[in-house]
Parts: sequence; C-alpha cells; structure tokens
Amino acid sequence: MAPANPEVVLVRHGETEWTRDGRHTGKSDIPLTERGRRQAEALRPELAGWTFALVLTSPLQRAMETCRLAGYGQAAQTRPDLVEWDYGRYDGLTSKQIAVTEPEWSLWRDGGPGGEQPADVARRVDRIVADVRGVAGNVLIFAHGHVLRVLTARWLNQAPAAGQHYALQPAALSVLGYEHQNPVIWHWNRLPSG
Repeated sequence: MAPANPEVVLVRHGETEWTRDGRHTGKSDIPLTERGRRQAEALRPELAGWTFALVLTSPLQRAMETCRLAGYGQAAQTRPDLVEWDYGRYDGLTSKQIAVTEPEWSLWRDGGPGGEQPADVARRVDRIVADVRGVAGNVLIFAHGHVLRVLTARWLNQAPAAGQHYALQPAALSVLGYEHQNPVIWHWNRLPSG
C-alpha cells in the first residue's frame, strides 16, 4: 500500500576535498574523502524508517558512492538531470577567488560563465520533479548542493534563484512533501547523528 502523503528525501553527497575547501564542484568528478564515506555510512540508520518506491542518483561518483554507502546502490537509478550545476570556468574555484575578478558575481543571478544559467538547471530538475510527482510512494534522491537547492525551489513552484535560501551541508538529509495539496519542506539540512 502506497503512503497517503509520499515524501521526497533529498541527500547531498558526503564531503569531498573540494567541498571541504569551499570550491565550486560542478561536473568535476571528485571522490569522497574518508570523512565523506563515514558521513554516507551514517545515513543508513537515518534512512531506515522509510520505504522507497524509487531511488535516484546523480551519475557523478560522489553522489553514487554516497548512495552505495548509505545502502541504496543496488536500488538506485542514475539520472543525468541530477548532475551538479555546470559552473563553467568557475569549476574548482572558491567564491573568494571568483570575487577577485568578479566581485558582484552571483551564481543564482549570473550562472556559470561557459556553463549553465539558472534556467538551464531548472529545466533539468523540472523533469525530475515531474517524474517524482508521478510515483506512488516515497522517493530518495542522492545529488549535489546547488542542484538540490534548485530542485527544492521548483518543488515549491519558485524561481530557480530561490534556491539561494536553502543552504545544504555535505551528507545533509532534507524532506519534501505535501501539506494537503501544497508542496512543502518538512525537514531541511538535517545531519546524520552518527
């Protein structure tokens, strides 16, 4: 029997060297650190209370490894639409490094030079949201900080730039769902207790 009010559980991948150092990590395929692997394993008991009708993951190794270590590697479907925002020439740079030449730059307004604009990311996650809304049951998604923030904004029928208000830490767990027919955030940026 499907749950009466299905939930969408979002999981940002565990720590990588670049997330630890504050570097924009888009399409660069960076592995988890040892701490990131421990964070991913700590997600197992956090996720144990749910049954999932669908599990999705970004194809980038940091998300796939988090998914596997959390215990869902065999069940997961890889979705290219869940890759992180393409930061273009800013991939691998910190915000401080970018500010040296572009002090007024905002990813949420300007996008990544030579990469994606906010509307590009929104188009990708809109396909995920449409798929998820058609599932009779809970859904689990493993992906990346910025793409999950845009997905959340689109879940709430907001512009992609609204994602700037939904900060996510590595290995954070968030829950989207419905109150009556209204899309809502039930929990946000919860870290595993392990």
